[in-house]
Amino acid sequence: MLISKNNKMTHETAKKIYNQINQTKLFLLKKDLINYAVEYSRIRVEWYLAADEDKAALEDTRSRKHNAFIDACNIISREMLKHNEDASWRIDLGNYRIVICDFACYVHCFLGLSSR
Repeated sequence: MLISKNNKMTHETAKKIYNQINQTKLFLLKKDLINYAVEYSRIRVEWYLAADEDKAALEDTRSRKHNAFIDACNIISREMLKHNEDASWRIDLGNYRIVICDFACYVHCFLGLSSR
C-alpha cells in the first residue's frame, strides 16, 4: 500500500492512482467515478464551510456521497479486472474511508487543473 503511516494520501500517490484509472477503456464507469468524486468533494467543502449548527443537516448527504464514491471505486476496479485491465491501484488506495475520500478531492483537483 502506498498510503503513509498516518493514513494520509500524498499528491504523488493520488496522481499515480488517477493515472492508472484514466487508462481504463470502461469509459462510463470512469465517468461515474469522476462524477461521484466531484459530488463528494463539493459536499465535503460545503460541510467544512458550514456553521457548526448547520453541519448536522449536511451529515447524511455527506455520508451518502462518501459511500457512493467508495462504491464507484470498488465497481470500476472489479470491472477492470474482469476486462483484464490493471486494477492494482485499488490495493494502493487501501480501505481507509477517509483516505479513499481524500482521493476524491484529489480527483476533483486534477480535473480542475487539467481543464484550463
